[in-house]
Amino acid sequence: MSKTLDRLSLLETFVRIAERGSISSAARDLGLSQASASRHLQELESRFGQQLMRRTTHSLALTQAGLDLLRDARSLLSGWDAIQEKHADADSAVRGPLKVVAPVALGQLYLADIAANFQMAHPEVSLTWNLNDLPIRFAEEGCDCWIRIGGVPDETLVVREVGRVERLVVASPGLVDEYGPVTQSSVSNLPFVALSPFEGGRISLQDTQGQGLAFEPRISVATNNIFAVHRAVLKGAGAAILPRWFVQRDLDAGRLTDILPAWRAEELRINAAYLPAGRQPKRLSSFLQCVTEQVALVPGIGAPEPR
Repeated sequence: MSKTLDRLSLLETFVRIAERGSISSAARDLGLSQASASRHLQELESRFGQQLMRRTTHSLALTQAGLDLLRDARSLLSGWDAIQEKHADADSAVRGPLKVVAPVALGQLYLADIAANFQMAHPEVSLTWNLNDLPIRFAEEGCDCWIRIGGVPDETLVVREVGRVERLVVASPGLVDEYGPVTQSSVSNLPFVALSPFEGGRISLQDTQGQGLAFEPRISVATNNIFAVHRAVLKGAGAAILPRWFVQRDLDAGRLTDILPAWRAEELRINAAYLPAGRQPKRLSSFLQCVTEQVALVPGIGAPEPR
């Protein structure tokens, strides 16, 4: 094995150990013995002259030097993949591992189908699909792509908009019957179910003419879970601002009502974030293209602004 490939092998072992949190699990993934994987880690620490992981009886934890190396190692390995693809047969298949972190509700209800269709179209791609609404540490998560609704709190990543979410004010017919017809002047009288972090003590709307409406709602329920908001609104606990993709079936069935059809909350961006690289691996660029094209077919999600 050449020195160059040996170095890449060391880095690949280190990354896998960091992702799995276990030398034995990483060794099984890579087809190595546990002793070999452990020697790889020791060799890497010897070459860099720094401890990369703290070992306890039951776990491994990256040191700051390990965290820094993990980011660089992933970038280097991704670059190597890109070089292989660049010089491979132009008709070669999209292949390799692809780990994606996506928001829970959108990822479960729509993006999961898009991702599954992508994998079935490219059977040599090994897809890992994780759902998480909370901010992640990209380097520690070990993902290739992070899909997030709203801003991406990591300036080291490349962020690409893949869609825009329409949001409307909805309520159950029972709540509307209780409070009477809803107008822009009376909407503030309704109790509201707030989805944090998008809504809270102040709600801002805009009509089709660009006029603004802002008010401080009376919050009956506050939660960070969109499914909990949905259940509370269906039961009549309050009105809420929810994305059309999430409530379109309820609107069609009459379970919910768009109580201010001329007014909308600010659109939210659906962003895809990934590590900067001179050239994206084909599996990632193909996946991003697939998501951008297919997510725009979901009711209430519009195409991104032209780049």
